[in-house]
Amino acid sequence: MSGIGVVTPFWLDRPDAEAVEIAVAADRNGFGELWIGEMATFDAFALATAVGLRTERLGVRVGPLPIGVRTPVSLALGVSSVAGLTRPPVGLALGGSSPAIVGRWHDRPWEHAAGRMRETVGALRAVLNGQRLSLAGEHIRSDGFRLRQPVPELPITVAAFGPAMTRVAAEVADEVVLNLVPPARVAAARKAVDAHAAAAGRTPPRLAVWIPVALDPGAATRRQLAAQLSVYLSPPGYGEMFASLGYGSLVASARSGASRAELAAAVPPELAAAVGAIGDVSQVRGRIAEYHAAGADHVGLVPATAEDPAGRALLRELAP
Repeated sequence: MSGIGVVTPFWLDRPDAEAVEIAVAADRNGFGELWIGEMATFDAFALATAVGLRTERLGVRVGPLPIGVRTPVSLALGVSSVAGLTRPPVGLALGGSSPAIVGRWHDRPWEHAAGRMRETVGALRAVLNGQRLSLAGEHIRSDGFRLRQPVPELPITVAAFGPAMTRVAAEVADEVVLNLVPPARVAAARKAVDAHAAAAGRTPPRLAVWIPVALDPGAATRRQLAAQLSVYLSPPGYGEMFASLGYGSLVASARSGASRAELAAAVPPELAAAVGAIGDVSQVRGRIAEYHAAGADHVGLVPATAEDPAGRALLRELAP
């Protein structure tokens, strides 16, 4: 795993297909890895396949995907499809997501995410390595499935927000990923993950972090960053983290039903700077170095594209 990669963003003001152009720009500029999550645009496995067909060397890490939405069988089929139709992904990432996405969008249970994650990772490892699945767990039940095209030893990443998921990630994952956190939060997570892994008698998993990145942002880019941050003010884990940074009033407004437009207008530039890398090239590189110094093995760059279509200039300037 390289120390720096690219994340396909979900900017609310940009065309969905820009994600593929970002992948192409990342590939051309020598980035080794691209994270492909899933929100309200493309199916992640479909987008990963499209990216694989448009790029030459780029490794794809699919997710984090909500464990309450897909079963271990459907996750295994998805990642195996990407491997068979393009080239093997470099990893699969899983997360608990939020009550809104899992419960309201998909009508699936969101509760007991940590326990569900532990069972899901165990089942996935068996299926991806070619074993016939037989599991009757507390949250996951499946019997008889065997993958025709195994993806053996595929690294599994767990998105960790909160102590219960952090413990599970430290005990079963190959990698832990954080999103929208300051370097101090990375340092705290590194310490917690290492302690849990040591207690479980295993080598600590790698630690990755996603951060929004913008070079010399103008007004349009700042609006783009604020609009996206407004989406994360309410969900569990994110809201508490933003409150700890001094933005409790924004979190309270979000959880009391304020509109996304109202919240975006109230998000100050300092909030994006607290959880990202914003400024000129030297400032951005320095900020990325802060995340590595705090304990991140990998930093995933979420490129702002409001004034830099497909992040081409940014990815060119920050090329490994």
